[in-house]
Amino acid sequence: MAVRFLRLALKAALIFVVVTVLWAGIYRFVPPPVTMTMLGDALEGRGIDKNWMSLSAIDPDMARAAIAGEDSRFCSHSGFDWRGMASAAANNVQGKRLRGGSTISQQTAKNAFLWQGGGYVRKAFEAYFTLLIETLWGKRRIMEVYLNIAETGIGTYGANAGSMRYFGHDASRLSPTEAGRIAAVLPLPKKRAAISPTGFVRRHGNRLARVVGVVRREGLDRCLR
Repeated sequence: MAVRFLRLALKAALIFVVVTVLWAGIYRFVPPPVTMTMLGDALEGRGIDKNWMSLSAIDPDMARAAIAGEDSRFCSHSGFDWRGMASAAANNVQGKRLRGGSTISQQTAKNAFLWQGGGYVRKAFEAYFTLLIETLWGKRRIMEVYLNIAETGIGTYGANAGSMRYFGHDASRLSPTEAGRIAAVLPLPKKRAAISPTGFVRRHGNRLARVVGVVRREGLDRCLR
């Protein structure tokens, strides 16, 4: 009985690996048609507004703003920012504003293949898919997918759709302020808006707009060039 169970478990694990590698391999070249988060919005009647744009067409300041706001070591880590995670954990223990510590790679893995929310099971799958896309995609593709499927507003996905919604033009000509405001929305897209922002979103967006130049000068976006 135990031997049969072990064989079934190994077979299931092998099927899982083959399917997920093929899945990630397809997304290396083909834009993800839909995500679980998008399906959730559709089921709740919010609709799905998305408009894929290649990374080479998106204004470089958008990726720089995302790096500044979400993952300053994006180009130097292999999917996990251990220092950032430790800092976020310490920050949360001290009762300060909650921080997740997830890298852009982790967020992309979650957005492309998994569901929102926490839990150890989802986190384990997220770690697996993070390693997978870091291996199969590379940094440029990870950023490209991230900037096209990340939620930028209620029912709005990607920097291009967000730019059209908030500023009336596509993401190929974003100003640092516009890129910063979209990046400021990313952590809580259902509760924040990039147009006429107030409070934290305005302050954080303006800070990211100023840091965009730092990201460029210090080469923090070197893996995207």
